[in-house]
Amino acid sequence: MSTSATAAVEGTGTKPADVVVRGNASGFLQEIVSGAHQLRADEPVDVGGGDAAPGPYDYLLVGLGACTSMTVGLYARSKKWPLENIIVSLRHSRIHAKDCADCETKDGMLDRIDVEIGLSGPLTAEQRAKLMEIAGKCPVHRTLKSEINIRLRTAPTGSLSESTETKIQSNPGQTGK
Repeated sequence: MSTSATAAVEGTGTKPADVVVRGNASGFLQEIVSGAHQLRADEPVDVGGGDAAPGPYDYLLVGLGACTSMTVGLYARSKKWPLENIIVSLRHSRIHAKDCADCETKDGMLDRIDVEIGLSGPLTAEQRAKLMEIAGKCPVHRTLKSEINIRLRTAPTGSLSESTETKIQSNPGQTGK
């Protein structure tokens, strides 16, 4: 975690956050700190963003796709199987619950994530089937399929010092590409 993010919780007994996201109210562009890594998030132009970075749902898919690929690769390595490459393609959409035959919810809209996994290498049919089974057991997949308890709270007054406040300029014309 960055020094400024750690400083925000010093003396409070509170564990530093795993991820800190900072933005201002003038637009969608966000600055993200995850340990030593700095990222950005934005929204597409058609919804008022500047398309300067991936959007929140893109990051959700990135997390699931990366975890799926890592889990499949780890399993294949542990078995010394001849897996050469893994390609995980993902798409998020919203569907009517009534159109989902294998879903518990039957009213309203549901989020759907379609995942396609490409495995290359001289694998047997049984190895491919097992790797597909393992793909559904990656930790992020299990988290998304489980009950998630998200607790929101207001940060204590004065917990953001001038040095940790964001100074992001959101420019809808900026494409970042």
